[in-house]
Amino acid sequence: MTQALLEIEDLSIHYPVRRGLFQALGRRPRSVVHAVDGVSLRLARGEMVAVVGESGCGKSTTAKAICGLVSPTGGSVRLDGREITGLPERRLRPVRRRVQMIYQDPYESLDPLCRVRDILAEPMLIHGLGGSRAERATLAEEALERSGLAPGRAFLDRYPHELSGGQRQRVAIAAALVLGPEVLLADEPVSMLDVSVRAGVLSLLDTLRRDQDTAILMITHDLSTAAHFADRIVVMYLGRVVEQGPAHEVVHHPRHPYTQALLSAVPQRDPRDQAKPQLLTGETPDPVDIPPGCRFRSRCPVGETDCELTDPVLRVGPSDMDSGHEVACLHA
Repeated sequence: MTQALLEIEDLSIHYPVRRGLFQALGRRPRSVVHAVDGVSLRLARGEMVAVVGESGCGKSTTAKAICGLVSPTGGSVRLDGREITGLPERRLRPVRRRVQMIYQDPYESLDPLCRVRDILAEPMLIHGLGGSRAERATLAEEALERSGLAPGRAFLDRYPHELSGGQRQRVAIAAALVLGPEVLLADEPVSMLDVSVRAGVLSLLDTLRRDQDTAILMITHDLSTAAHFADRIVVMYLGRVVEQGPAHEVVHHPRHPYTQALLSAVPQRDPRDQAKPQLLTGETPDPVDIPPGCRFRSRCPVGETDCELTDPVLRVGPSDMDSGHEVACLHA
């Protein structure tokens, strides 16, 4: 197995719920939201791993914990074998140079009052790159051109409102690339873009990991995108990983009922191959009060009595030993 650059082991993130006056006076225990509950995954150099799942399953929260934007409740995050959870701000800064995040909304992640040259110069000033304004401008031009905006100097003096949506997202990518990171955390990098622009941005990320050996953790709702670009797919549901493995295995041989339902909603190119979507019934359990047993059982079409008693763990089936395809289901 390839040596992991980034390792997440048993990561948990719980948010306390504010108590009311009477609850506080009665000394009732504080409830918590189980945003992430025991997530483990690994990312190697030059690898792209796609984390998929519906809104609220903990994908973005996991990414924020990796780069230190939220503090984990438990578990560990290791970069090149070094523990980075709980580091003080001074020691976390060099880690953030190596691990950069691309946010979902380029309209919000770029300061509308700053020119592109200032947006790209700010991270260099924070991390002490570029000895002069001219050197920083040169590095900014190179980052823009690597992001697909050429010639780079033509964009340096523009404001974000003077750019198209695809150009804004490429500037956001350039702001991350200007530091030369080893890991990119791409949180829905194309969800705000037109379909015609998405392919260019995704191809850019694919080129970065192939040519520059950059490791990319991509968060997405789009399983078709994950299937085309990712090496591995990690499926999350209610703070847990329910299935993970090579992209072609997860897409063509899904084992978990939740993954099967997600894939059934993906349109097929051949109209004759269209299948009826598997509509999930029931409600997602309350993340404050998660019931015992399998978290998916209230919506599962194949759930049985034992699912109410046993919380399944990720395991590799006898036929999946070579591929490492793991699933957390008692009946998969």
